Amino acid sequence: MSQTIAVIRGDGIGPEIMDASLGVLDAMNLGLQYEFVEAGMSAMEKTGELLPAATLDAIRKHRIAFKSPLTTPVGEGFTSINVALRKTFDLYANVRPAISFPGTKARYENIDIITVRENTEGAYIGEGQSVSPDGETALLTQKVTRKGSERIVRYAFDLARRVGRKKVTVVHKANILKSTSGLFLKVAREVAQQYPDIQCNEMIVDNTCMQLVMKPEQFDVIVTTNLFGDIVSDLCAGLVGGLGLAPGANIGEHAAIFEAVHGSAPDIAGKNIANPCALLLAAGQMLDHLGHVDHANRLRQAIRDTLTAKDGVTPDVGGTGTTQSFAKAVAARVTG
Repeated sequence: MSQTIAVIRGDGIGPEIMDASLGVLDAMNLGLQYEFVEAGMSAMEKTGELLPAATLDAIRKHRIAFKSPLTTPVGEGFTSINVALRKTFDLYANVRPAISFPGTKARYENIDIITVRENTEGAYIGEGQSVSPDGETALLTQKVTRKGSERIVRYAFDLARRVGRKKVTVVHKANILKSTSGLFLKVAREVAQQYPDIQCNEMIVDNTCMQLVMKPEQFDVIVTTNLFGDIVSDLCAGLVGGLGLAPGANIGEHAAIFEAVHGSAPDIAGKNIANPCALLLAAGQMLDHLGHVDHANRLRQAIRDTLTAKDGVTPDVGGTGTTQSFAKAVAARVTG
């Protein structure tokens, strides 16, 4: 049975890396169909809206979307289109793998960490923001719920079990934020007891950041709240060479969106030199989600082999190739 995916080609380098990534997916002959929809600046120019209703309807219908980076204009509309999508579809789990690849000039080797970040509550979503009339005091509400905490921790343990991971690290600041982070930690301990096959440890967020730099090999799966997850997942991306190798999945009960985490890079748009790796790795996450696990693993191996051979790769990873030549080299390996 064929699967239709809502595809957002995005802004800046988005269309280039999306077209390259879809070419690799098409080469795999999985019967995927695409409905192209608009968001971001391209949508604003065509429809007058950053996030048109037709785009939301397509994601709602197909339950899955593949998304290139978007540009949110400064000073108008949404604080973030990505946050708006997460809220609209209750995409509570942000899954960010950080995996070492060859030829990336990263400072570490053999990193393989998955950060599972709660996506819908906590300080990051900006509830209750206000500034006093005299401009001297700013306030923000931080809300953490039992439901939100339980479902994200359970997601992390289920993911660990499904993909053969051995340990989940619960990252918190319950020593100081005794109410919000304290509730998250309390619920995490309750959930962890239901997974005796998975080792669980707890770590305060500031120590986590230090330990990730000093001994990253001790981490396997990390689960944490929204703001801490935003910071820790980017730190993990830095361990493997930066956001150019950082895919992300935003998953809820009724929809899932897969994306490159990096920005739209307007300075190199149209030059055909953008590295498509992050979006290709997000495609791998999407294939996992759709049940094409073997194809997802073949795709990741093809990326690894292409980076090792420096076959057609882009200048940022030491090659002289283009976005399209990089993708074609991956496609040749994934079908070979």
